[in-house]
Amino acid sequence: MRIVVKVGTHAIANKAGKPDHAALKRLVAQLSSLRKSGHEVFFVSSGAVAAGVEALGLKSRPTDVNDVQMCAAVGQARFIYEYERLFGGHGVKIGQVLLTHFDFEDHHRAQNVRKSLDHLVRSGIVPIINENDVVADEELKGKTFGDNDWLSFLIARLVKADVLVLLTTVDGLLDTQGKKIPRVDSFRNIARLVRAGEKGSLSRGGMDSKLRAVKAAVSSGIDTYVANGRKSVLLPLLAGKPVGTFFPGSAL
Repeated sequence: MRIVVKVGTHAIANKAGKPDHAALKRLVAQLSSLRKSGHEVFFVSSGAVAAGVEALGLKSRPTDVNDVQMCAAVGQARFIYEYERLFGGHGVKIGQVLLTHFDFEDHHRAQNVRKSLDHLVRSGIVPIINENDVVADEELKGKTFGDNDWLSFLIARLVKADVLVLLTTVDGLLDTQGKKIPRVDSFRNIARLVRAGEKGSLSRGGMDSKLRAVKAAVSSGIDTYVANGRKSVLLPLLAGKPVGTFFPGSAL
């Protein structure tokens, strides 16, 4: 099975923006188990900018694009080193893949990305995919991957994934009373059924961003889940346990 797993900044960082090592360790253990059981795993992870914010001693994510790029440049090395160390502890090799919108807008570049990702996973390597914030200028043009939510959909569609999992800091899609919705088969009137999305100062996402990615994914026939990245949910979720919100690939 081909699985794209995306984790947002706040699911792997504490309130101060520093890496949450317990959460990272727990997540990597789950991803490694999936890989060792024969699944092809593509891992989309936010966190480089937040790591830079912490390393530079800033109180919050900056708004100036040049400052964001600086944080990404400083944080990216720490970000990938931590993953290499944790995956290495499970005997799993990783490869870093940094992308921008241009890599998907040009057909030739998109196919090169697909071929590279295919070769990595077929060689037993887990790609760690992130937006290349160091050089990306999409924010100046009003474009954003939405804390990598949209990027994860683009990757899932490109590699023809069977499953897309969006990991966040809540147990799934919540209704207006704050209760988890276990399954969504239709997007009609969904905005009136769910709690408004929120996002923190270190991220650009939120539930609205996730729903946009989810709707696109299921429209492409990809089974999609939203679940809590601070819990060990991946194996139970893929086993059919009600630990998140399930959006079947046929949901419209």
